[in-house]
Amino acid sequence: MIEPGLKHSLSMDVTDERLANAVGSGTLPVFATPMMILLTEMTAMECVRPHLGEGQSTVGTLVNMAHSDSTPAGLTATCTVELIEVDRRRLVFKAEVRDDFGIIGSGTHERFIVDDEKFMAKAGKKLKE
Repeated sequence: MIEPGLKHSLSMDVTDERLANAVGSGTLPVFATPMMILLTEMTAMECVRPHLGEGQSTVGTLVNMAHSDSTPAGLTATCTVELIEVDRRRLVFKAEVRDDFGIIGSGTHERFIVDDEKFMAKAGKKLKE
């Protein structure tokens, strides 16, 4: 059973490909908010992956993050998440993202535990309609 209190950290190099002007989320050469969200989702996913049953995954359903400081290319962004709530299949994480100089983002992220086959069967039905 997955319990609150699990923590995990993951880092991402801030490269030219991950800048706002490269991904289309802005015009300035700084770490893109979509990349910060991606890092948050990856970190939360990896936090609980070892605790899932066979044939289970998690899917992101809600992100509420403030991107509070800019990060230029050449630095590293590190996300740390803590699982703060478990409600059956619903998982809520507190997240903080830092670069080499301090906090650049913080907030919460929600994921749901899904059965891979059922989830993909439901998604596949959209192609048949």
